Amino acid sequence: MNKSQRDRFFPSPFLTWFHPGSESPAVSTLRCITCYLRTPSDHCRRGYGFCTAEQDAKCMMLTIYRQGIPELFYTDCQRFCRDLIYRFNNRTYVHNCCDFDYCNFKF
Repeated sequence: MNKSQRDRFFPSPFLTWFHPGSESPAVSTLRCITCYLRTPSDHCRRGYGFCTAEQDAKCMMLTIYRQGIPELFYTDCQRFCRDLIYRFNNRTYVHNCCDFDYCNFKF
């Protein structure tokens, strides 16, 4: 499809990024679930929603275990996210990162 044909079908420059043959590449956005306080026994208590990850960000899920039992969950978009596990005050903190839409919703 040449430029004049494309302009007939996509008159707005904004719409050209939807077309696979356009000069402007589509910007890929990563969407994540947000929940700032959730216990295993109920739904999200604080901050439920969605976030759009910025550059160098991924979806993140932090699970806090006490004696091997999940106690709290926290999910959000996180810059420079990395998987890690650490122990502090008789709790284990498991920090998981992923990079596809809504991948941090694993309750």
